[in-house]
Amino acid sequence: MSQTSAPATDSRRWITLVVVGLAQLMVVLDATVVNIALPSAQADLDFSDGQRQWVITAYSLAFASLLLLGGRLSDLIGRKRTFVVGLVGFAGASALGGAAASFELLVAARALQGVFGALLAPTALAVLTTTFTVPRERARAFGVFGAIAGAGGAVGLLFGGVLTESLDWRWNLYVNVPIAAVALFGALTFIPRIERTGPRPQLDVPGTVLVSGALFGLVYGFSNAETGGWDAPLTWGMLAASAVLLAAFVAWQTRATHPLLPLSIVLDRNRGAAYLSVLIAGAGMFGIFLFVTYYLQLTLGYSPIQTGLAFLPMIGMLVVAAQLGTNLLVPRFGPKLLVPIGMTLGAAGMVDLTFLDASSTYATHVLPALMIIGFAMGTIMPASMQTATLGVDRQFAGVASAMVNTSQQVGGSIGTALLNTLAATAAADYLAAHAPVTEAVGVQAAITSYSTAYWWGAGFFALGAVLSALLFRRRGEGPSLTDAAPATASDAGRADRAPDPVPVA
Repeated sequence: MSQTSAPATDSRRWITLVVVGLAQLMVVLDATVVNIALPSAQADLDFSDGQRQWVITAYSLAFASLLLLGGRLSDLIGRKRTFVVGLVGFAGASALGGAAASFELLVAARALQGVFGALLAPTALAVLTTTFTVPRERARAFGVFGAIAGAGGAVGLLFGGVLTESLDWRWNLYVNVPIAAVALFGALTFIPRIERTGPRPQLDVPGTVLVSGALFGLVYGFSNAETGGWDAPLTWGMLAASAVLLAAFVAWQTRATHPLLPLSIVLDRNRGAAYLSVLIAGAGMFGIFLFVTYYLQLTLGYSPIQTGLAFLPMIGMLVVAAQLGTNLLVPRFGPKLLVPIGMTLGAAGMVDLTFLDASSTYATHVLPALMIIGFAMGTIMPASMQTATLGVDRQFAGVASAMVNTSQQVGGSIGTALLNTLAATAAADYLAAHAPVTEAVGVQAAITSYSTAYWWGAGFFALGAVLSALLFRRRGEGPSLTDAAPATASDAGRADRAPDPVPVA
């Protein structure tokens, strides 16, 4: 490649970051943007409270169970092709959901969003991983991408409030169409496509079936625990089936000729610690978005838009921490120091939230805790995501990236189910101990339930601090974030290539 084309390739890398960032934002915010619109959708389509959960669950089930398949497909058929298919499919499913005239069609559209999101999310991170190889540029890119991943849920709450109040609940789905259109133009124009050389790798079909079934059972089991309880046969049955399928998947990967997820990827000490950190942070984060939203709306009387705006300072701190960490602190100190510090800050912020009561104010009591937690997430997520994909062979970049999304999704499912159950139990116990139930007792029962969830969320972060401090390698003991191979023009061009299979030993 001539020298004259290098600057264009360099500028193309940063446009690629914008494109994949838009795709990631669309996928992440869709996990929460519909939540605020649910009451309006329920009134419009006339479905029951029991059915309402499926609008959320249909997306998470399809998304979580197909993530590893989506990541591997991007390795096999090419990043650009998979990315474009994911964008078009996600936009189409969103338009279908926005136009839904029945509950069944809305749920089907949400499931389709999950399917195409499972293609899109890991491919976006894989494109980023294979495009940015210069350490300084890689740090900046992952700082932006990690901030989007961490802030997407809060952005979804804000979008949901604004769109529901200003327009209509259907625009919470329609909004994906223009976002996808811009990202699609950028992908077709700026993400290079390189033709494959060598034989086409094969898909591990048995491994795909086993791990997809395991993830489906895991997410479904935890989702059912929220509505049916932990003692429901369907809850335990699905969780037990998930464990069996996961064990079978691990056994199969040790002898598969073309494994879906080579175990060396997750057994690497640093990558394993990164995946675990993303999972724990995802579990803890749901204590913030879910219960702080309840508190602001039901206790302080905030509107949906006010609730979304209340999270903006948290997003600001997350972005600041992400850029500060990835550009200055992580390259100097490594994830072994930064991630435990972020986890500790997250635990401190959650403990701060436990002091909220009916007389608390946003500026004095809620805002400081949200800013601490925002800084914590900005410290945890970019460092973990960057480490999780560091040193992975190009041909497995997609599936390694999918493990990041899988960890976050599974963590969110576990956190939601556990915290909801614990909060509901705490509220019931409080009401039973303070009969007769008055309005004041009901308010205090709700606050007690939120406080219980915050304490457990603090426990998640504290556990994450200990595990990340123990598991991440010290600097110099393995590949570091400053050891990435220098990027070349040819490297940038290979971002879309699905390389030849690794020879079987």
